[in-house]
Amino acid sequence: MTKGLMRRGAGGASAMTSFVGRRRELSEAKTRMAESRLVTLTGPGGVGKTRLSLELADRSRKAFRDGVWVVELASLEEEISLPSAVLSALSVPDQSTRPAMEKLVDYLRERQILVVLDNCEHLLQAVAVLAAELLQEAPGLRILATSREPLGIAGERSCLIPPLATPSPLEPHTAESLGQFEAVSLLIDRARSIVPDFAVTAENSEAVVQLCNSLDGIPLAIELAAVRLRSLSVTQIVERLERRFQLLTGGDRTGLPRQQTLRALIDWSCELCTPAEQLLWARLSVFPGTLDLESAENVCGFGGLDPLQIIDLMDRLVAKSVIFTERSGEQVRYRQLMTMREYGAELLSAHDDGYATLKRRQRDHYLRRAADMVANWCGPGQTEALTAMKNDHSNLVSALEWSLHTPGELRAAAELASLLRYHWISGGFLSAGRRRLDRILEQPGEPSRERGDALWVAAWVSLIQGDREAAARYLDECQETANVLNDPLLAAHASHWRGLHQFFSGNLSEAITLYESAIAAHKKAGDTASALTALFQLALAQSCNGDVNLALSTCRESLELSSRHGERWTHAFSLWVSALCHWRLGDNAQARQAAMAALEIQQEFKDAICAALTIELLSWIAASESRFETAAELANAATSVWKGLGTTIDAFGPHLKADSAQSAETVLNHLSPRRMAELSAKQPRLTKEEAIAMALGVTSPVPPVSAVGGASAAKSPLTPREREIARLVAEGLSNRSIAQTLVISPRTVDGHVENILGKLGFGSRAQIAAWVAQQAIPAP
Repeated sequence: MTKGLMRRGAGGASAMTSFVGRRRELSEAKTRMAESRLVTLTGPGGVGKTRLSLELADRSRKAFRDGVWVVELASLEEEISLPSAVLSALSVPDQSTRPAMEKLVDYLRERQILVVLDNCEHLLQAVAVLAAELLQEAPGLRILATSREPLGIAGERSCLIPPLATPSPLEPHTAESLGQFEAVSLLIDRARSIVPDFAVTAENSEAVVQLCNSLDGIPLAIELAAVRLRSLSVTQIVERLERRFQLLTGGDRTGLPRQQTLRALIDWSCELCTPAEQLLWARLSVFPGTLDLESAENVCGFGGLDPLQIIDLMDRLVAKSVIFTERSGEQVRYRQLMTMREYGAELLSAHDDGYATLKRRQRDHYLRRAADMVANWCGPGQTEALTAMKNDHSNLVSALEWSLHTPGELRAAAELASLLRYHWISGGFLSAGRRRLDRILEQPGEPSRERGDALWVAAWVSLIQGDREAAARYLDECQETANVLNDPLLAAHASHWRGLHQFFSGNLSEAITLYESAIAAHKKAGDTASALTALFQLALAQSCNGDVNLALSTCRESLELSSRHGERWTHAFSLWVSALCHWRLGDNAQARQAAMAALEIQQEFKDAICAALTIELLSWIAASESRFETAAELANAATSVWKGLGTTIDAFGPHLKADSAQSAETVLNHLSPRRMAELSAKQPRLTKEEAIAMALGVTSPVPPVSAVGGASAAKSPLTPREREIARLVAEGLSNRSIAQTLVISPRTVDGHVENILGKLGFGSRAQIAAWVAQQAIPAP
C-alpha cells in the first residue's frame, strides 16, 4: 500500500504559499487530535484551513501504519458520489456492483489511517453521515476535516482557525516590529515573490497596517493583494481597497464571511480585470476540475472571445491569481479555487442565455475527445489517452450530468457515455460509468445508434461486474435496435457481447459461434479494436472448450495484429490467454514467460482485471511446479486485486472458477493450515500496484551469479547472521521456529527478516527462498 501524505491539490487558498506562523493553531489542533478521532478545522473561506490540515497530516504521518490520505471535495458536486470520491482518493478501485459505502467500510475496517476530508461545507450533511458510519465501523480510522462549520456529530472536536494576527491600527509600530505579526509576515513573503526587494519601511508601514486590517488577516485576501504589488504600491492598494469596501458595507453582517470580506476583495480583483478577462473567468466556472489550454480555447473561445485570445487571457488570469497552474513534466493544467469558481458562476448567471450554450460546447468538446480516443485506440498512446481522460474525469461527469438533466440532450449523453467505454473499463471508473449508463438507459427513447451503442457498452460493464441478468436485458434491446435500424455494425457488437455472456454462463459452443460471427463483421467494418477484443475472448473460449492448439493459433493472430498496430491493451490479454493455453498443455516455462509479459504491460496499464487473472494464473503455474508457498502468496495477491474490484474469478465463468478451485485445493493439500495462516498473516492485503510488483518479483528469475565471484558471501549484501536466517526462511521455518533454532528472541528474528527483505528489495518470504536457492547458501 502506498503510504505517506498524498497532496492531491489543495482546495484552500493558502495551500499555495509557504507555511507562515500558526504555531498556536497547530498545537491546539494536535491536542484536539489526541482527544478525538474526528477533528474539524473550521473558519472563514481563505483562512488557510487546507494548508493547516496538510501541515498537520504531514507531521502526523509516522503515527499511521497505513498512511495519511487527502480527499479533496472542492470539485465534488453530488452528495451521492461522496463515498465513491473517497474510494478514488484512497486509490481503491470502484468497479463493483456493491454500494460504494459498503466497500469503503470494508476497506477501512482494519486499517490504521488518517483521512483528511478537505472542503466539506457544500456537502455538510453527507459528510457528517459518512464520517459517523466510518468512525463506528473502522476503529483505526481518524478523520481530519476542513469546513466552514462543524459537521455536528457526536465525538467531534472542532478547532477554529482564526485569521492571521494583525497589528492594531490604534497602536504605534515601527517597520521592524511589524514583521512579528503573521499577516504582515505573509504579506512580506508573498510580496517578495513578486517584487524581490520589497520591504516594510517607515514610509509604507502605516499602509501595511491598514492593508492587513482591511483584509481581516485572511491569507487568501492578503495573497491576492500582494500580487497587485507588481503594478501598485501598498498605499495605492489600500486606497483602492477602501473605496471598494465602502460600496459593500451595507451588506448583511450575518452573512457568510466570503460575502463580507473575501467577496469584497474578489469583486475588486474582478474590477481590475478587462471585460475579456472577466468573461473568460465566468466561462471557466463550468469546469469543476482542472483543465488544459485546449479545453479552455475550444469551450470558451466564442461570442466575444476569439480562441486565439485565450492563451493570453489565461496567462493574465494566472498573473492575477484568478487561476493557478499545475505542472507535470511538460504538461500544464489550470485550476480555480472553489471561491473563484463560484464567483465566476455568478458572473455567468448574469448572462441568461450563456450557460446552456457554454455547457453544450463543453459537452461537445469532450464528446470529440472521447471519439478521438476510440478512433485512435488501436495503436500506441493508449496509456496517455487513459491518463488524459482520468485528469478530465470531473469535467466528463459534469458534462454527462448536464446532458442527462437537459431536455433534448439524452442522445448526446448516450453517445458520450458509450465513447468513454475504455475510460470506464480500463481507466478504473467502472462503477461511475455503470451508474451513468443505467440512468441514460432508464429513460425511454426511440431506437438510435447512440442508444444502441450505450446498450452494448452497458452490457460489457455489467458482465465484468458479474451482473449477467442486466447484461442480458441490455443485449436483447441492443439486438432489437440493430434489427429496427438495419445496422450490421450494431448487430456485430450485440453478437460480440452476447458471446461473452454465453462464455460467462458456461455455454462455450454458443459463445464460440457468436464470437466468430462478430469477428468477421468487425473485420469487414474495419473495426480492428473490436476485432482484437473479440479475438482474445474467442481464444479463451476455445481453450476452455478443449481446443487448446486452436486457441493458441487464435492468440497468435491477435498478438500479431495488435503488434502491427502498436496496441498493448488487448495484447496483454492475449498474452494471458496464451499463458493459460501453455499451462493447460503442461508447458509451464512458456506459460510463465507469456504471463510475465502480460504482467509487465500491466505495470503501465494497471488494468485490474488483466492483473488479477494473470497473477492468479501464475499461482496455478507455481502449484503445478510444487512451489506451494509461492502459489499461496500469489493467490493471496490475486485475492487482494479481486477484492479491490469487488468481484472474484467466479464471475468469469465456471471453467476458470474450476481451475482456480483445483489449484487452491492442491496448495491446501500440501501446506498445513498453520503454514497457510502464517503466509496470510505475513502478507496483508496489497494494492493493485503492490500485487503486480510482488508477482513480478516472485516469479522473475533471480539474476545470475557472477562467474567470477560465484555464490560467495562477498557478493551478498547480507551479513553472516542474515544469510543464516535467510537459509532457515527458505527451509520453511517461521520466525518463532527460527528463534528457537538459533536461541534468539522472535523480535530479533523479525528485525533480521525485515532487513533481509529491505536489502534484497523483496516483498515476500518466497522471494527470499528463491534467492537462497540461486545463491546455494550452505547449511553451517
